[in-house]
Amino acid sequence: MDPQNLAKKAADTAHGLADDMRDTAQDSIQSTRRAANNTLDKAERKVRELHGDVDPLIDDLAARAQDLASRSISYCADTSERARRQFNHAADATARYVSEQPGKSLLMAAAAGAFVATLCMLARRPRRSEY
Repeated sequence: MDPQNLAKKAADTAHGLADDMRDTAQDSIQSTRRAANNTLDKAERKVRELHGDVDPLIDDLAARAQDLASRSISYCADTSERARRQFNHAADATARYVSEQPGKSLLMAAAAGAFVATLCMLARRPRRSEY
């Protein structure tokens, strides 16, 4: 396999990993939003049940909770967007480095592969227990 194909493969792998990380971050944000919405719905139902028995303080607390949930969702969305930009930037930088330095990239990939292989071999080695 020639260095250009290896460099392209490394760049494609980096892009794939960045895309996977972005998707995972977006899935986490959606899960957080769903959990926040479910919590908010439960809180709203409870407030409605107790509304007839308690004073306006509950209305104020519900508004604060809703505001907090809205801010939390916004924060999560902003964090997801920042993470996506950082992942894309890292993928672009990696692709640029691979295209500019294919030899070094190939050596780094080989070293990383050897390191991972060594870790796998060490992890699979039977352990002796000495008592």
